[in-house]
Amino acid sequence: MFSVIACIRDDHDWRLILVASIVCLAGSVATMLLLLRAQRSEGSQRGLWIAASGFACGIGVWSTHFIAMLAYDGGVPVAYGAWGTLLSVAVAIAASWMAFAIGLGGRSHLSMTCGGLLLGAGIAAMHFTGMRAIEIQGHIAYDPQFTVSAVLAGTVLAGAALYAFQLLRGVRRLVVASLLLVVGICALHFTSMSGITLVPEANVAVADTMHPAWLAGGVIAASTTLIVLAFGALFLDRHLTDLRGLANASLEGMAIVFDGVIVDANERFAGLTGRKLSELSGRHPADIFVFGEEGLDAHRHGDGPGEIDLLNAEGRTIPVEFMCRTIEYRGRECDVIFVRDLRARKEAERTIEHLAHHDALTDLPNRAFFDRRLGQTLAAAAARNEELAILCLDLDRFKAVNDIFGHGEGDRILMKVADILRAAVGEQDTIARLGGDEFAIIQVGGREPEAARQLTDRILALFAAEMDTNRDPTAVGVSIGAAIFPADGQTADQLRNNADTALYRAKQSGKGIACFFDREMDEAVRTRRQIENDLRHAVLRRQFFLEYQPLVEVQSDRIIGYEALLRWEHPQRGLIGPDVFIPIAEESGSIIQIGEWVLERACTEAAKWNEPLPISVNISPVQFLLPNLFDQVANILRRTGLNPWRLELEITEAALMHNREDVLAVLVRLRVLGVRIVMDDFGTGHSSLSNLQTFPFDKLKIDCSFTAALEKDPSAQAIVRAIIALGHSLRLAVVTEGVETERQRQILAEEGCLQIQGFLSGRPGAAPSTGQETARREKVPARADG
Repeated sequence: MFSVIACIRDDHDWRLILVASIVCLAGSVATMLLLLRAQRSEGSQRGLWIAASGFACGIGVWSTHFIAMLAYDGGVPVAYGAWGTLLSVAVAIAASWMAFAIGLGGRSHLSMTCGGLLLGAGIAAMHFTGMRAIEIQGHIAYDPQFTVSAVLAGTVLAGAALYAFQLLRGVRRLVVASLLLVVGICALHFTSMSGITLVPEANVAVADTMHPAWLAGGVIAASTTLIVLAFGALFLDRHLTDLRGLANASLEGMAIVFDGVIVDANERFAGLTGRKLSELSGRHPADIFVFGEEGLDAHRHGDGPGEIDLLNAEGRTIPVEFMCRTIEYRGRECDVIFVRDLRARKEAERTIEHLAHHDALTDLPNRAFFDRRLGQTLAAAAARNEELAILCLDLDRFKAVNDIFGHGEGDRILMKVADILRAAVGEQDTIARLGGDEFAIIQVGGREPEAARQLTDRILALFAAEMDTNRDPTAVGVSIGAAIFPADGQTADQLRNNADTALYRAKQSGKGIACFFDREMDEAVRTRRQIENDLRHAVLRRQFFLEYQPLVEVQSDRIIGYEALLRWEHPQRGLIGPDVFIPIAEESGSIIQIGEWVLERACTEAAKWNEPLPISVNISPVQFLLPNLFDQVANILRRTGLNPWRLELEITEAALMHNREDVLAVLVRLRVLGVRIVMDDFGTGHSSLSNLQTFPFDKLKIDCSFTAALEKDPSAQAIVRAIIALGHSLRLAVVTEGVETERQRQILAEEGCLQIQGFLSGRPGAAPSTGQETARREKVPARADG
């Protein structure tokens, strides 16, 4: 160590040593900056920057060596051979380039360390090649210990420099790596120089050499130029690359137009056109854009972007957003064109438009599209004096399949139905899914109604083939209603309503069939549907009221209870009988709301009576489908304050036909509560005796059809006699309904019937609490009677 210091102090010019140190530091910093730029680049750009790093490092090491050599005074005149000097430059550059290529090629700490060791070995090779270029009258003697130490020190420090470059971040990376490289270069050179001796020999001739002054000037000039160029390249690259990168990072394509031709463009613009930047240069914008007759001038001073088509290299047009502005570019006034690819947006708009008019599940047109299409086809058919057909379709059993097998299976069925309908219709026909399991078809271009009948036959045949319930429990059927233009309607609403009416009749007729609209036959269906619709609002519109018919004891002619009877006062149709609207209410489900109203209204009225007589209320079989029927009855009794024993619920044997076990369980709970259960219309069902055996009712009511035949039909009298005897034997009260004559009353008294009900004993009328004999038709918020 002391020998190295003594060598520097005694054998070197400290001024040139200072210059060599500055050159070494500047070259090392430039090398690390270029190496950092190479590390951040990709592809061919990385290779160029690695080469620049190798060149800078090689020149820097070589300059440091020869400036230090010029500072050395070994007591013997020294000159330098030209070819040896040039060879040392080549060795320094080649070794540096190889070291950096290996170090950055592996992208790991190990590969970078290996590259550093190779760099140290290259610096040593350059040093000794440069020493071979020295021309003296004598020879150079090397101390093996100093020589090996110099090589090891330089190699280890160079490896550490590149390892630090790979490991550290920020400014520390640049400072530490540069200093380690400087120390490595200096340690190798001066340690080696400390171990050499210049031995003069008179008989040694000196070849053609360069004068040290010329070499010094050349080295200093080369190193200075290198440093300036390296830092200048980094500066320009940083700014120019950032601007180019900013332009290339833009989502918009940009092209610069000067004197009517393209002079520059970014990568986005080149990608849109499908051409390289070199291919775009010199082209006219009209070769790329579909401007029309106005050309580029029409777009140069627009207030905002417009839409235009771009023609790519393959000859395909691409919709783009186009804008042109005038700027100063490289000292010249140029037009800059901005374009943005609209393909994704156009595709999204088409998708949104499709989704807005098509069903997401089946991809069939939806109701909005169907209505618009129907209006268009009707206008065209009217103009051409042609016919068309509207088909409304509804799936049979779909709700059951959806409930049992789940919505996923229901969706699969709907998609399968859509495929069946596509296979059945013609190319000009329109299929739509209106919602749920409702579909519709517009058939055009055929002779009607023959074409519509053929279409319905194809649909039913395909359903029969594809939806076999014997093999597939998820299979569904289809019911079809059809209306023909212009015979069945002139407008879209008329045709839709009439096709829907025909569909309703198809479902009422047994399902799985097709019905065509018939004005006379479908009038009843229309009336029924209107009543069904009005029933849904009758409760809220206070159109229902109750009448009360007395129940009379035969012997004493004393009133022993009342039955609540529901009446409907329709604003247009007048008073509608229960035999008309009750079946419709049961079928449509309105009876649930109506029945609750009747029960609460009757209990409220009965609670006002001075005499605690029972009140009978009819319960529809549909109401037993409610899982909370018992809770409903119990809550009404609690709200109205009516004692449960005063409430009699009349049910028909139809209530026991479905879900028998559940119905009987509800009846048992009601009876335990204190409510009495009456079997109404006894004798008209299918299993009266088994029902009596299964559940002990509190009372039997003989149907009025038997009462009406008492005077003329001995068999009817025998049936009544048998029912009365059965009731007595089972300790059940028996009531005979429909008693209208004194003779009927006498016969029933003779047969032992204790209670009667009918016009003879009292017509339905107002509530007993009013004290009136006529019916009070209240308009109260509704619930109704079964």
